[in-house]
Amino acid sequence: MTNHRIATVHRTTGETDVHVTINLDGTGICKASTGIPFLDHMLHQISSHGLFDLDIQAKGDWEIDDHHTNEDVGITLGQALHQALGNKKGIVRFGNFLAPLDEALIQVALDFSGRPHLGYGLQLPTQRVGTYDTQLVREFFVAVVNHSQMTLHIRQLDGINSHHLIEATFKAFARAMRMAVAIDPRRAETIPSSKGVL
Repeated sequence: MTNHRIATVHRTTGETDVHVTINLDGTGICKASTGIPFLDHMLHQISSHGLFDLDIQAKGDWEIDDHHTNEDVGITLGQALHQALGNKKGIVRFGNFLAPLDEALIQVALDFSGRPHLGYGLQLPTQRVGTYDTQLVREFFVAVVNHSQMTLHIRQLDGINSHHLIEATFKAFARAMRMAVAIDPRRAETIPSSKGVL
C-alpha cells in the first residue's frame, strides 16, 4: 500500500475559510470543527467507516445560515480527495455499499471516473435534523462530486427518519469510498481504465 496519499487544501472566500487534510490510508482519526454540529457528526462517519484520517476546520458566515460553510466544506473535501488520489494508479476505482440504520436502508455506488455526476435519491421527510437544514445534504454531495470528479449514486431503499436516512447515507458513502480508493494488488501501477487515463 502506498504511504503518500495525503493532501491538504486551504480554500478561502469572502464567505468561508476552510482547511482540509485527508489521509486515504489512515485509521479513522477525525478532527472536524465546521461550526455545524450535525455536519461534524457526518464527517466523523466518513472518517470512521472509510478509515480516512480527516482534519477539517472551517469558519463561515454562520450568522446568515449554514449553506455556504456546508457547501465549501464539500468543495474543499472534494478537492483534497482529487489531489490525494493523484493519477489514480492502482486503485479499485469502483465502490458500492448497502447500509442499514434501524428502519433506513441506503445504497451508494460510486466511480472515480473523472466525470462528475450525482444521482440523488433521498426523500427526507423533515426540513431539519436539529438545526441542520436537510436540503444541505444534497448540496454537500454536489460539491464533493464536482470537485473530486466522481460519479455518485445514492438510493433510498427504505426509511422514514431523516437522521437515520442521512447517517446511513454517509456511512454507505464512506464504505463505498474505502472500497474504491483501495489499492488493487493485481493492478500494480496501472490506471484502472481501458482508456489508460481517468
